This record gives sequence, structure tokens and C-alpha cells, in this order.
Amino acid sequence: MEFRTGAEADLPGVLRLQELTLVTNLGEEERKDGFVTTPFTPGQLRELVAAGGLFVAVRDGAVAGYAMAAGWDYWAGRPMFDLMIGRFEGIDFAGVRIDRENSYQYGPICVAREERGKGVFLPLFEAARAGMAGRYAVGATFINKANPRSFRAHTAKAGLELIDEFEFGGGSFWGLAFPTRIRS
Repeated sequence: MEFRTGAEADLPGVLRLQELTLVTNLGEEERKDGFVTTPFTPGQLRELVAAGGLFVAVRDGAVAGYAMAAGWDYWAGRPMFDLMIGRFEGIDFAGVRIDRENSYQYGPICVAREERGKGVFLPLFEAARAGMAGRYAVGATFINKANPRSFRAHTAKAGLELIDEFEFGGGSFWGLAFPTRIRS
């Protein structure tokens, strides 16, 4: 398995995986295994690649997982993300007061169903963290409360910490944060 920064050549695989795991494409039973909430267009993904914010796990030439990350300017104008930075700004986390300049939005992260439980999640998360560490002190994200599998993976495996809880668009969400530079 290779973990690396994504390229335009990876976009068909990312879009395929997104289609298979997007919450609106899944039945109630399938959602229990985890899902992604935010769909991305090919154009948005190309912008993310140009910004150095797409990270992929690749097995035998196929995208087995992806993670996305970008500064708040990339997400501006999207109501969920505008709400998040508005809520998170000013929170003291890991010795840093979160703001638009020193933090970024991480996620979604997605691992192909056939790769789950095979040690893909954490190295993919760490590749994304390392890829953003030179630019930002803190990563922040949201997890839908209807997706407890993701919450457990992020808190138990990756060490993200709960910093907020909020409602948006009829759903309930956890706000989490993590330092980009691993504490020793």
C-alpha cells in the first residue's frame, strides 16, 4: 500500500470511491459501516490537488482510500464550513488559539469497504496530517453523529479531541481538532 499526495490521475478513483460511500447513495444498513457526507465535483477535486490537499492510499494502482484537507479559504462560501470556522475560531486547543490562518479543515476521509480493518485509515490520516503540518498548527473537522464508526476511528485511533457539538441542516455533528505536529 502506498500513501501519498494525490494527483489528477487519481481523480477517477477518488470519484468512484466517493460514489460508493456517499451518504445519499447508501441505505440505512450500509450507513452503519461509515459514509462520507460531502460530495466533491471534478473541478473542486482539481483545485484541491493544485492546493496540495488531496491524499490517497493506493493498492495495485487503484485508489483504496482518500483524505482531503485545505485551508479555510478553500471551503469559504460553503455554509457548513463557514459555520465551523465561525464556531471554532477563538477556541484554545493544544496551546493554540484556533483561527483562519493557523488551522485547516480536514476531511472527508474514506477507505474502500474491502480495505476497512486492514490498517489503511491511520496511515492515510497521518499522510494527510504530515502533508499539512508545514502550513498549519491545528487540523479541525466535523463528524456526523449518525456516523459513530468514524467518531470512534478518529478519537480512538487518530487521537482527535472533541472541541464542539453543533446542529446544521437538520443534523447533529461533533467538532474535533488535532495538532498537526505530533507531540512527543
